[in-house]
Formats: sequence, C-alpha cells, structure tokens
Amino acid sequence: MAEVKVTLEVGNDGVAIITFSNPPANALAVQIIVGLKEKFDEAVRRNDVKAIVLTGRGGRFSAGFDINVFEKVQETGNISLMPDVSVDLVVNTIEDCKKPVVAAVEGLALGGGLELALGSHARIAAPRTQLGLPEMTLGIIPGFGGTQRLPRLVGLSKAVEMMLLSKPIMSEEGKKLGLIDAVVASEELLKVSRLWALDIANRRKPRIRSLHKTDKLGSLSEAYEALNAATQQARKTAPNMPQHKACLDVMREGIVHGGYTGVLKEAKVFRELVLSDTSKGLVHSFFAQRATSKVPNVTDVGLKPRHVKKVAVIGGGLMGSGIATALMLGNIYVVLKEVNSEYLLKGIRTIEANVRGLVTKGKLTQDKAEKTLSLLKGVLDYSDFKEVDMVIEAVIENVPLKQKIFGEIEKVCPAHCILATNTSTIDLNLVGEKTSSQDRIVGAHFFSPAHVMPLLEIVRTEKTSAQVILDLMAVGKIIKKVPVVVGNCTGFAVNRTFFPYFQGAHVLVHLGVDVFRIDRAISSFGLPMGPFQLQDLAGYGVALETGKELVNAFPDRTFNSPLVELLVRSGRNGKNNGKGYYIYEKGSKPKPDPSVLPIIEESRQLTNIMPGGKSISVTDQEIVEMMLFPAVNEACRVLGEGIVVRASDLDIASVLGMSFPSYRGGIVFWADAAGLNHVYRSLKKWSELYGNFYKPSRFLEERARRGIPLSAPTSSSPASKSRL
Repeated sequence: MAEVKVTLEVGNDGVAIITFSNPPANALAVQIIVGLKEKFDEAVRRNDVKAIVLTGRGGRFSAGFDINVFEKVQETGNISLMPDVSVDLVVNTIEDCKKPVVAAVEGLALGGGLELALGSHARIAAPRTQLGLPEMTLGIIPGFGGTQRLPRLVGLSKAVEMMLLSKPIMSEEGKKLGLIDAVVASEELLKVSRLWALDIANRRKPRIRSLHKTDKLGSLSEAYEALNAATQQARKTAPNMPQHKACLDVMREGIVHGGYTGVLKEAKVFRELVLSDTSKGLVHSFFAQRATSKVPNVTDVGLKPRHVKKVAVIGGGLMGSGIATALMLGNIYVVLKEVNSEYLLKGIRTIEANVRGLVTKGKLTQDKAEKTLSLLKGVLDYSDFKEVDMVIEAVIENVPLKQKIFGEIEKVCPAHCILATNTSTIDLNLVGEKTSSQDRIVGAHFFSPAHVMPLLEIVRTEKTSAQVILDLMAVGKIIKKVPVVVGNCTGFAVNRTFFPYFQGAHVLVHLGVDVFRIDRAISSFGLPMGPFQLQDLAGYGVALETGKELVNAFPDRTFNSPLVELLVRSGRNGKNNGKGYYIYEKGSKPKPDPSVLPIIEESRQLTNIMPGGKSISVTDQEIVEMMLFPAVNEACRVLGEGIVVRASDLDIASVLGMSFPSYRGGIVFWADAAGLNHVYRSLKKWSELYGNFYKPSRFLEERARRGIPLSAPTSSSPASKSRL
C-alpha cells in the first residue's frame, strides 16, 4: 500500500520542495495536514531555505480534504476530529510564511487542495489542470478560506458560479481570470515554480497574499447587488440546500469586514454545516455510490472482467435507442436489430437525435459525435450476432415474445456472449425458462432516457455466473453508469420499492386530496416533479403495464385505482398527446387541467373509500409521508428478502433511478432519520383507517420494536443468500 507522507527536499538553489503523497488523489488526510505544518515549520527554521514550493506527488496536486473524516465526524457528532486547517495551516503557516510559497499544481486541485494553493503567494499550473471548489455537493461550504480568496482572485460573479454550481475550470481559464500566474508544460512545472519562488524572494516578482486583495471585488454596492441576486437565485433553485445561502452570507461578511474576519466566520459556519442533516445525507450518498463497486462473491473472488467490444441491442424503441446511444458514447460498437426497415430507420434516427442533442448542449464535440455514430450498424436479422460479446433485449414487456427472442439468440450468439434483458418488472427466470444458457442470462435494467439517467440495475438470478455480473458491471462503468447489483423478483429493487409511492398518490386522490397539491408537496420535498406530472411524462401505457405486473405479484397490498384507465378512455395520454392531468402547450410550462377533475371525481365514486364520503384533512408533510412511508415499507421487504447487497445500495438506487433527493441520503437513510417508530406507528394507524395497503411489514415492525436502524446489516438467511 502506498505510503501517506509529506517530504521536504532542499536544492542547491535554496528552494525547499514540500511534496505530499496520499494516493490515488492526494486527499488531505489529517496525517497530511500535520505533516505539512511540520515541514513548513522546518523550512522556515532552516537558514539554507530561501523559498518554498508546495506540490503533490504522482501528477496530481490534491482532490481535497479527506471525506472519510466528515463521515467519522457525522457518525460521532465530534467536531473536534476536524483539524484547524483554515487559520492554523493556510493563514498562519502558508500565507503569513516569512518565506515565499509557490504552489505547483498539476492534474487537479479541488476543494481543500485548491484552497491550499490559494493561500500560496503564486500558483503555477500544468496544462489542463482542473481547478474547483465542489464542497456544495457535500452540503458544506469551502472551509479553508476559499470563500474569501477565490472572489479576490477571479472576481465575485465567477467565484459565485464556481462555488454554488460546483463548476470547475481548467488552468488555462484560470490564467485568464488571475487564479493562476503561469501555465507551463508538466516537465517544466517544478523548474518554473522554483524560479518563480526565488524571484519573489529576491523581490523581482510580487508576493501576493490573496486574502488582502480587493481590486476584483468592485464597490460595496456592486458586491451587495451581485450577492443579493445570487441569494434570490439560490432560494429558487436550491430551497432545501442551506449551504448555498451560508456560502453567500460568509462571502458578504468578508467583503464588509475584511478577509480575515471572513475566514473566521467561514470556519465557524463550515463546522456547523458538517453536522447538518443536508451534509449527512450528501456524504452518505457519496459513500453509498462508492460502495456499489463491491459485490460479495463477485468482486472479491479474483475474477477479471472480460473486454466487451461489440453489443447487439434488440429493439430500437425509446429504451433500445437510448441504450445503444449510451454504449456508443462509451466507444462500444453496437448492432441494432429491428423487425422491419421502418422501425429500424426510426431507431437509428432516434440515436442520431440523441447524439446531436448532446452536441447542441455542448456536452459533445462534433468530431466525437461523428465518431460515435460510426459505431452503429442497423440489421433486420441475426447474421451479425455471431461475433457479439453481449446482447441486450429491449422489446415490449411481453413474456412469450422475450422467451422466443432468448431461444433464438442462444442458438446464434457465441458461447461467451452475455444474454441480457432490459425488462423493468418481469421475473428473469421466466425470460430464460426455455433456454439452456441460464448462467449467461442477466438483467440490464436502464432507466429512461437510458443515455442520460445514471443508474444501471444489474439483476442476477440464482444461476447467473459471477463472471457475467462482473462483465456487466465493467460495461456499466465504461458507459458512465453506476451499476447496482440486485436479486431477481418482480419489479427488482427500484420499481418494486417505488411502486407503493405511486399507489400512495392514488390512495390520497381517492381520499379526496387535490391531485395538484400532491404534486406540489412532493416537489417541495425535493423530487424534481410530483407523481402525476411524472405519469404524464412517461405516458399512461407504462403505468398500466407495470401496474398490472406488480398488482399480480403483490395482490395483498395494492390499491386498485381505476383513474388511469378512465383517463385513457377519455382520450388522454399525458404529454404524448398534450392532455393529461396537465395541459402541455409548446413553449410553456405544464398547467393544471381543470377539465380532468370530473374524471377524478368519477374514479372516486367508483372506489368509494372516503371516510363518510368526505375528503380527509392532511398537511403537506402527511401527504409526503402517506406516499413515501409505503415505499419505505416495501424497501423493508426488499432488505428482508436479500434483494440488495446492502441498504445503501437501495439509497443510491433511489437517488439515481427515482431522483430521490440526494441531500436526504436516499429512501432508507431518510427513513432512519425520520425515526422508525414514527414510520411504523404512522403506517399502523393508516392501515387501521384505510386498509392493508399501509400494513407495516414484519421487517419494519421488528426493526422499530428493537430500535435497530434499517441501514444496519441484515442477518444472512438461506433465502437472501439464494437471491444474491
């Protein structure tokens, strides 16, 4: 294992090179911070040292402060585990150092790494070095002086953009802005940095302490105007994110009362935010995503992923074309098969539109787009399947059709070829029932639009080989997806967990709650849109198809709502035809459609579940809980049956697959934070009032009774072992 250390070397020129090393990204662990302080103190004491150059080993400066420390602080509530970096190291040791300090940055300087460089008296960078302060993504603000020094170097508006949007820049732009003093070739970086440091020591170049600069801040009234505008914007775009307003407040403090006062305020606010619920949720999401790469008996048994060069996609509809696009963007050759020329051409055009759309948004260059599109071949038969490494079937949710396709591809594909299905609900054992290749059959469940949504749910049966799982995980990473391995059941992990959420919305409507109020309450909670607007967006066919599968699988705990069928009968199909719960007109936002209310009333009459025929009275919080607690309840069953490896897999899957707010940590983390007793008691009360849909699961009841959080590991039962 590579050593975590800080070294000091003094050259004949009198320049001390202080190098810190903590592979792979030189995270600023507590040990590194202590080592930096010691080496700086030594360099200052030594008479043979005229100047200092600070750099990171291995072609990277630093990715920032060690996030593991945040996790420990949040677990223990002990803020004293956080070292004093801002004042003790960056101000007193680096910025106020008696000898000039030059930061030589390469690869990346992010978060606390960039803040160390900002405290130096000059910054020399290699080409294409990434510079940024992404702390907002962890629910905190820059805590080592970044909120004060960055505006003084690049100007207020650019600093606000870089911090509030966590938007990095390259060293070339940094040079234009004044953040970087010079951009030089990597091989010249240390040489130029040494000379620069000596020039400062010999007064040939200025020794700039950025905390004391004011020339880029503008007048006080201009600064106030810019910060007030940014605060208004933050209220609109990030209402549940306290770190945004906190960052702007701290910047304002420094502008009014001076940089050093701003640094002291920043350090105080930073420590408060580390212990906030928002930061706890975001840090948990970060580690949950990282944990998905470890799957017992797959990633720990010495297997290596095979190289998947060519993939066949069967079906060029919305999902198939999206999957093909994602694969091609990952530089994987795709054979797209359809049943006739018309459908094939439509699929190819959709893929082209997907790729061109990325060019329009500035996410892809024209050259890369052309190269991507050259990786596609459209076919009408299986003749090209004899050389593919994987097939992904993406046809409609029809069991006999899928069985027929798998029977055919088994005969034409090579023996090593992975046979994957993109089904979102159908049991994989049914799909592969008539084949003799069940060790090669796996679920590759993408979320729509497949080339945009980051989650890939990898579904294994009891017979799927570890090699196949590992290969698909590797493909997922190549195409920039987060692969989460789950067991086989109807709806798998994500759709099964969140089906009760959508059902809960329908229960509320039939109890008399306004459909548009439900959507507003869920949007305020932090999901991008409410369940009814989402249903409009997806189209009612999807809701009816998946609904049938899940109702058949779990008849004891579902609510049969006639509403969607009534909407279809009245000629509505959501956004597809511009008519749903909302009205969709080109160029304007969706507007609630009052003409849908009589249809909703008809549905209420059919179900007749309103107590005494009167609408129930609920708060917005109760609306959210009456929809999401049933999802938590189903998550408990998923955990109890061993469908997921760990609870945090369900958390990150809910964030990436269902857009559950990452700052709430995911569905399981949020339930633990809400309190299991509260979840259990609420469900029990509602089940007595409104029926079995709300009946608490045994797993939830047991955990609540014993005071064990849902995130605690489940005991391995034979059932769960067979799932995974």
